[in-house]
Amino acid sequence: MKAMSNVDIYAICKELGELLKDARVQKAYQPTKDTVLIRFHVPSKGRVDVIFQAGLRVHTTQYPPQNPKVPPNFPMLLRKYIKGGRVTGVSQHNFDRIMRIDIQKEHKFSLVIELFAKGNIILLDEDDQIILPLKRKLWQDRKISSKEEYKYPPERGINPLEIEKDQLKEIFQNSDRDIIRTLAGNGLGGLYAEEIILRSNVDKKKMASEVTDDEINALHSALNDVFKPIKTYDFHPQIVSGKKDDVLPLDLQMYSEYDKKRYETYNEASDEFYSSIIGEDIVQVHDEVWSGEVGKFEKRLAIQLATLEKFNKTVKDSKIKGEAIYSNYQNIQNIINIINEAREKHSWLEIISIIKKAKKAKTEGLEIIESIDKMGVLTLNLDGIIVNIDTGLGIPENAEVYYNKGKKAKKKIKGVNIAIAKTEEEIKKAKGKREIEMEKVLVPQKRVKKDLKWYEKLRWFLTSDGLMVIGGRDATTNEMVVKKHMENRDIYFHSDIHGAASIILKAGKDEIPESSINQAAAFAACFSSAWAKGLGSADVYWVHPEQVSKTPQSGEFVTKGAFIIRGSRNYIRGLPLTLAIGKVDYEGERIMAGPPEAVSKYTENFSSIKPGYTKKEEIAMQIKNKIDTDKMFIIEDVVRVLPSGKCDFVDKKGSKRKRR
Repeated sequence: MKAMSNVDIYAICKELGELLKDARVQKAYQPTKDTVLIRFHVPSKGRVDVIFQAGLRVHTTQYPPQNPKVPPNFPMLLRKYIKGGRVTGVSQHNFDRIMRIDIQKEHKFSLVIELFAKGNIILLDEDDQIILPLKRKLWQDRKISSKEEYKYPPERGINPLEIEKDQLKEIFQNSDRDIIRTLAGNGLGGLYAEEIILRSNVDKKKMASEVTDDEINALHSALNDVFKPIKTYDFHPQIVSGKKDDVLPLDLQMYSEYDKKRYETYNEASDEFYSSIIGEDIVQVHDEVWSGEVGKFEKRLAIQLATLEKFNKTVKDSKIKGEAIYSNYQNIQNIINIINEAREKHSWLEIISIIKKAKKAKTEGLEIIESIDKMGVLTLNLDGIIVNIDTGLGIPENAEVYYNKGKKAKKKIKGVNIAIAKTEEEIKKAKGKREIEMEKVLVPQKRVKKDLKWYEKLRWFLTSDGLMVIGGRDATTNEMVVKKHMENRDIYFHSDIHGAASIILKAGKDEIPESSINQAAAFAACFSSAWAKGLGSADVYWVHPEQVSKTPQSGEFVTKGAFIIRGSRNYIRGLPLTLAIGKVDYEGERIMAGPPEAVSKYTENFSSIKPGYTKKEEIAMQIKNKIDTDKMFIIEDVVRVLPSGKCDFVDKKGSKRKRR
């Protein structure tokens, strides 16, 4: 993948300097070992993601890559130090492939992004001391490690914004290479070296030390001509397509015959160019994670299958050994009798010695004895079947020992089979998740900020009777729905628990049906703190608009987003916390969350959820995969309509739960 040049970084820094001015750092992620993504909140614009890939690229992105399940240490440390910090400046160091972002909190911090060689990302304190680098490196003149002072690499090469003719001449005179390699090796790179040669009409293969004054003039003039637009920030961001694909901030003559796609900013052009080339490292990271997830269950399955085989063998062997004991009943009994008689006169050690001598003398009847231990347990070879016989027990009792062992193993087989079936299902699920996640990595989704309808900025749904229900998302919007959107014939709902949204059922022309009242009440129950607490149901009351007041009586205090309710309240108790999420056609395609009775009126394809233990993002992805087969939406569209707190899917049994 093409690494950004000095010119590219100049353009990126100029644009980011304007875009991120006074932006706040929100979060940091590390999708791969070389890549960090920082999310900023830009005043009047909102979320902006910037991707930093050490040694390769920096630009805003609408294609945020998937992040690992367990965040590495580096982004966690970035969050600790610079989260909430305000960006005060973005700059390029000496027209080199080094970017610096200054961030102000209670102290000043700086993020240095090195894009030369294999690159690095380094967090500095206000004294330019390294807090933590992405990679620790040691050179003769530079040490990139924690608690070391950060030093920029030695300056070298050509700064095309400042280079004078005499300086250019000196560079050529001191070079032992040809002209093209001299230009490329002095910081301009092969692309811009070729462009300068093209515009100067100088023979690029000529040795640099042999250039004439006229050729120096031509090269210097061409260099100024190439880079004049960046001095005035006259960028022409583009992706060129032809024999070679490239992304550029300037127009180049060498690409005059190529197809070009223009962009408003170089950040946007870079995002489209780089994000279309999926890095093998990103694929590898996620493949390793999901291979490990699948492998974990596969290892468990291998152990369970081995255990099953062991139990089956025990059942089979125990039956064979028990039957072998009965088949050799008399021979075994004779041996037991002999040993028991001998015990009256001899110790076990003496008996063991006597039996060894008797076997050596090939005494008839003792050939089946393999050994005997100090506890009087015989090991017998019954036609190739090895059994242990306790001489203190009778033949039936010895046989029963084996039969019981087989019975116990048989009972355990049932449990192992259940465990195997469960593990096989887990493997199937893990492989399914792996395919989904890897598809997301291979085909990144573009994050496009949508223009939301007024009600989408709130909580909302349509009842099965076609009435609009809206609710607050926070204290500010709680105030809004009451003060701006509640009218005389509407109904106000609130869950009877601290921490709940104000919900308004908008009245139609006719009398409000009871079904709509019940659905609005269920909606109010779901969007309350009862969900985050994992409750199964909640109580909700409703009142008329004239009962809702912001005016406190003497001694009362009303916080933002809260209201005083005067008069009697109408309670609906034991409302189940269940929401359905589906894609509906209401003023265009959009995601709607509401009671199952309401959502099912507008679509057959929906998912039902309840309070649970799964993160919203994971649930949202599964919902999106089910309801958004034509991929019209992004994951944030689903997350936006979910309640605060973790969720789980409602199973068939749970979906039939009735209101108490």
